[in-house]
Amino acid sequence: MKKNRWMTKQSDDLFESILKLNNLDETRRFFRDLLTEEEIREFALRWQVAQMLSKKIPYSQIEKRTGMSSTTIARVSRWFNKGMGGYKLLITKINSLHHHRR
Repeated sequence: MKKNRWMTKQSDDLFESILKLNNLDETRRFFRDLLTEEEIREFALRWQVAQMLSKKIPYSQIEKRTGMSSTTIARVSRWFNKGMGGYKLLITKINSLHHHRR
């Protein structure tokens, strides 16, 4: 079985630490210290692409709206459809929260 090299004690420590953040301000501050502005922007755009893919928005529209390359959109799509299910998990949770707030 192929081991996921990114699953380490250090990465788990990072993920557990992120779970301890309490609000948007704390999260912004932590990620700004951890990542460059460009990395944050890139992650945010990938997240936006995943949300658009979940709404079945065509690649051409995603490319126009986000400025992301078709290659990056295809990469996000591959992980969205055949990854570990993280994108869909969070999108489902967010949609459920929005549905309950109505």
